[in-house]
Amino acid sequence: DLQICQHRAPTCCTKKMEESYQAAVRRERTQSIQALNFELKYMIVGHITAFQEAFESLLRFAENRTSSLFETAYRPMAKEAAEPVKELFTDISLYILGAETTVESAVLRFFDSLFPLVYSRLINPGITDLSEDYTECLRLTRQDINPFGRYSKNMVTELSKSLWASRMLSQALSLGIEVINTTEHAALTKECSKALVRMQYCPHCQGLTLIRPCVGYCLNVMRGCLASVSELDAQWREYISTLEYLTNEMAASHDLEIALTGIRNSINEAILHAQLNGPQLSATVDKVCGQPKQQERNLSSDKIVPVKEVTETQTFVMAHASLNNRRREFINYMKRSRTFYASIAERLCDGDLVMRDSSTCWNGEDVV
Repeated sequence: DLQICQHRAPTCCTKKMEESYQAAVRRERTQSIQALNFELKYMIVGHITAFQEAFESLLRFAENRTSSLFETAYRPMAKEAAEPVKELFTDISLYILGAETTVESAVLRFFDSLFPLVYSRLINPGITDLSEDYTECLRLTRQDINPFGRYSKNMVTELSKSLWASRMLSQALSLGIEVINTTEHAALTKECSKALVRMQYCPHCQGLTLIRPCVGYCLNVMRGCLASVSELDAQWREYISTLEYLTNEMAASHDLEIALTGIRNSINEAILHAQLNGPQLSATVDKVCGQPKQQERNLSSDKIVPVKEVTETQTFVMAHASLNNRRREFINYMKRSRTFYASIAERLCDGDLVMRDSSTCWNGEDVV
């Protein structure tokens, strides 16, 4: 009643043993592919972690630089500006990690929050406090009167270029892990399970436990079993090329580090522009929003929370260098894995599975 290991000679196998062998080859094949995938997956996961750590370090540095701008140059609004600055950098972080948001919405939301502060603390410092309605009117008016000139749009353009490549790379790395995980758990067909049993375990039924498959036979069986996986070859090569393109984009004109550290200067220029045009802005705001209600002075608003001075230049330089080195190492490794899916059958037939140094091996039917 044997279905797979049928042979003219006497056999020590039963149908139940054949079923056990089929379970064994499925388990072994999954483990073999996992072992092959491990180094590649480890490299990608390691780069995702290193990329995120270096990015967070750069982001903290840029946020501290921006906060120190308000503490040193615009003290009257330093305390109230802390929250919009924090929100801006949180939004940037979420964008790079793939959140459904845009750089433009993050930057414009920041300038919407900044305008009421600039207007009441710098342009018209006599205003002691603002009602919620008046603050909201200022926020909405910002979009129409454009108090920050071209600087807000320039900031959107510069950041969008740089952050786009980083966002795409982050998503591409996650996609790579997803592809590898999917191939690890690709189900074997019944025909494939039988072919693997015939190759690996049918000799045992004849008592030939030390005889291993012939190399050519193993390659034929593995290529048949992994035909669907090896079809990924063209797409995998294209994927590696895309990773190479994105890492080059990040390191070249779309340098993430330069863009993040340039946020401070962009905001400073925008505030200076608004101050220079203060009288015209006041006239327009008075027409649209009316005169602000003078409320009793809130003494607690004068207390400025000290912002940590920027002493992280060394950290920034190290994070910058670390990110550049990681990029180079990673893309060089990934380029070597271009043929990963094309050569998967050859790699599975390597090592102890096949007979290489002997004149006798198993061809699926007999010892040759």
